[in-house]
Amino acid sequence: MTDEWINVADAERAAAAALEPGPLGYFDGGAGDELTLRENVEAWRHWRLRPRVLVDTSATSTATELLGGPLSMPILVAPVAYQRLAHPDGEIGMARAAAAAGTAMCLSTLATTRPSEVAAAVPGGRRWFQLYQFNDEAVTRALMEEAVESGFEAIVVTADAPPAGNRERDRRTGFQIPAEAGVPAVAAALGSERAVTLTETFELMNPAMEWTDLAEIAADSPVPVLVKGLLTAEDAELAVEHGAAGVVVSNHGGRQLDRVSATADALTEVVDAVDGRAAVLVDGGIRRGVDAAIALAIGADAVLVGRPALWGLAAGGEAGASRVLEVLRAELQLALELCGCASPAGLGRGHVRRAPAAGVYSRP
Repeated sequence: MTDEWINVADAERAAAAALEPGPLGYFDGGAGDELTLRENVEAWRHWRLRPRVLVDTSATSTATELLGGPLSMPILVAPVAYQRLAHPDGEIGMARAAAAAGTAMCLSTLATTRPSEVAAAVPGGRRWFQLYQFNDEAVTRALMEEAVESGFEAIVVTADAPPAGNRERDRRTGFQIPAEAGVPAVAAALGSERAVTLTETFELMNPAMEWTDLAEIAADSPVPVLVKGLLTAEDAELAVEHGAAGVVVSNHGGRQLDRVSATADALTEVVDAVDGRAAVLVDGGIRRGVDAAIALAIGADAVLVGRPALWGLAAGGEAGASRVLEVLRAELQLALELCGCASPAGLGRGHVRRAPAAGVYSRP
């Protein structure tokens, strides 16, 4: 069935048919009026590519390097919580799909599988760990230590939560994460013998985290630390000043504060502020390999995809996630070839321009 998907939208439709309304709304929904959720997708369509012709692209490859290691493509799997609610294959299936695709997966703190379990089940492939800071420093440290000891190569600190955003879809359906799902990594860090619920986990998180806290995490970490959830040049500058090896331009998939900038609109100022001093990644609204090409041309080192990979998992398990990643890689490959670029590094600002604000081609 997954072989019939020719684009990400096919996987999205299949996932919508496979999931019950509650879980579907949890994974698919955003905050408030979901304006940012929609604009994340639309904003990439406001850019136009400027291809160069009569360039030898016979040996074009999507391969790249990031944080000192190779990737088959600059498209990574973003952290998504509670993946076993989408499909029994869960985070292990997603990790296997990412490893088979030759790319990296970022595991959520709120995963239904511990970092050590993912590493044991999928010893190959590159893995990063997304981290929230907790009030109890020992909990934060225990989560980092398990990830690092399990071979995770980077820590990605989320800066735009807590608190959780106003997710009205969940309120309308009455959906709540089942208590038995738990957050096993947090339970282990706490030494708890019972499942720790999502509500309890958020209550344990530090709402007073500051840049000095990030600096301490970066200084204590034996692996690179990135900051996920910033949208401004000012915060990008602060992230670099406080030891971040990279930043992720992100608005949490439109799930936190509605009416913030779409990530495609925020990317340019962040790239310019970082000015090559750290890696720049972006997530939010990536639905095509062409979207990834535009992000790379603006100046991102890589993109992350959350919902597309999750839709593949929900509708087809590991095989579905693999299919989505292959579709995106193939689309990026074609975009590179038709832009006259032999590799992702060949894309630059000269390959993109903003589309006219309105015109005969605009949607009504």
